[in-house]
Amino acid sequence: MKEAPVRRSIPLTLIAAIFALSGTVFSPTQAATGPCKPGEGADLRGRDFTHGAQLPADLRCADLTEARLNGVDLTLKDLTGAILRGASLKQANLTQTTLKYADLRDADFTEADLGQLHADYADLRGAIMIDAEAGQAEFPYADLSGAKLTRAELTQADFTNAKLVDADLNESTPGQLKARKADFTRAKLHDARMGQSNLRNATFKDADVSEATFTQAELDGTDFAGALVEGASFVQADGADLTGSEGNPKGVAGLPTDTGFLPDDGSEPQVDRRPPPRGPSVGLIMVVLSAMGLALTMVIWGISTQRRNRRNAQFALIRHNAEEDITRLGEEIDRLDYEFQISGRGGMTADQDWRRAIDAYEAAKIALAVAQRREELHFVAQAVQDGRAALDRLKTRSL
Repeated sequence: MKEAPVRRSIPLTLIAAIFALSGTVFSPTQAATGPCKPGEGADLRGRDFTHGAQLPADLRCADLTEARLNGVDLTLKDLTGAILRGASLKQANLTQTTLKYADLRDADFTEADLGQLHADYADLRGAIMIDAEAGQAEFPYADLSGAKLTRAELTQADFTNAKLVDADLNESTPGQLKARKADFTRAKLHDARMGQSNLRNATFKDADVSEATFTQAELDGTDFAGALVEGASFVQADGADLTGSEGNPKGVAGLPTDTGFLPDDGSEPQVDRRPPPRGPSVGLIMVVLSAMGLALTMVIWGISTQRRNRRNAQFALIRHNAEEDITRLGEEIDRLDYEFQISGRGGMTADQDWRRAIDAYEAAKIALAVAQRREELHFVAQAVQDGRAALDRLKTRSL
C-alpha cells in the first residue's frame, strides 16, 4: 500500500525535470529543437542532393543547414526536429512529410508540394513558400513570422494557434482554413480567399486584408483593429466585428436608408378630402375580416418562428460547445505527442490507444460536420469521450 505512491512519484519527478529543462511554455522556437539534442542526428550541412545523392534512412534530428534539396522526393519522410535553416527545397515533394519541431528558418519551399505536411511547433520564420501547394498542411503552434506565402495553395491547412506576424499571404488561397487563435498581426492578405475558414479569436491587427474574401467564415472574437478592409467581402460571415478597422468592406450590414414618402417634386402629398361613406360597407367588412385573419396568421407564425429560433439558438450553442470539446481533444493529443517526443518515448504513438484517440478525434469532427439536429450531437460527445478515455489509459501506462 505504501509503495504505489513511490512508484508514481518517480516518473512524475522525471517529467517535471524534463519540463523544467525544456521550458514549460511551448513556443514554436523552443519546440523546434525539443526532441533532439545538439549533434544527435546526421550532419548533412551544406550537402547537395539535387543530383541523386542518397539521403540517409534516418533523418530525425538531422542537420541539413543550407543543404540543397531542390526537386528531391521526401514523401512520408520523418524529419522530426531536423534543422533545415536556409536550405533550398524548391519544387521538392514533401507530401505527408513530418517536420514537427523542425528549424526551417529562411528555408526556400518555392513551388514545393507540401500537401498534408506535418509541421507542428516548427520554426518557419522568414521561410519562403511562394506558389507552394500546401493543401491540408498542418502548422499548429508553428511560428511563420515574416514567411512569404504569396499565391500559396492553403486549402484546409491548419494554422491553429500559429504565429504569422508580418507574413505575406497576398493572393493566397487559404479556403476552409483552420486558424483558431492564429496571430496575423501586420500580415499581408490582399486578395486572399479565406472563405469558410475558422478564424475564431484570431488576430488581424494592422493587417492588410483589402479585397480578401471571408465569405461564410467563422469570425467570433476575431480582432480587426487597425486592419485595412477596403473591398474585403464578409458576405454571410459569422460574428464579423470590424470595430477599429479601416476602409469600406462588402457584405457587412449597415444602417437602413430612409427614403421617405414625399413625391419626387417635393410637394405635399395630396389628401382625399371627400367625406367617408355613411355606415360600414361590405368592402370594409371584408377588409376588417381579412385583417383579423392576417393578424391571427401572423400571431401563429410568430409563435412558431420564436420556437424555431429558440431551437436553432440552443442547437447553435450546443454545437459550439461540442466544437470546443473537439478542439480541446485535439490540443490534448498535440500536448501528449509533444511530451512523448521530448521525453524520448515516441514509440508510445504506436500504441493501440493512441490510434483509438486519433480515430475518435476524426470521428468527432465528421459527426459534427453532418449533425443537423440536437440529438445528433450525441455522437460527437460520445466520440470525444472515447478519445479522452483512450488518452487517459495511455497516460497511465506511460507513467
